[in-house]
Amino acid sequence: MAYKITDACVSCGTCVDNCPVEAISEGDGIYVIDPDICVDCGTCADNCPTEAIEEG
Repeated sequence: MAYKITDACVSCGTCVDNCPVEAISEGDGIYVIDPDICVDCGTCADNCPTEAIEEG
């Protein structure tokens, strides 16, 4: 199951920089993860400074 970014996102871009498959892009106010590209590695969640990313 792909990860998702919650409303706690502050759009810092850390997740984008760390995603090995480039599944994260800028959405409307927060970043979004494309579930078709996400490989469930958890790197984004591990590096998110606001803990805004969770398994979804």
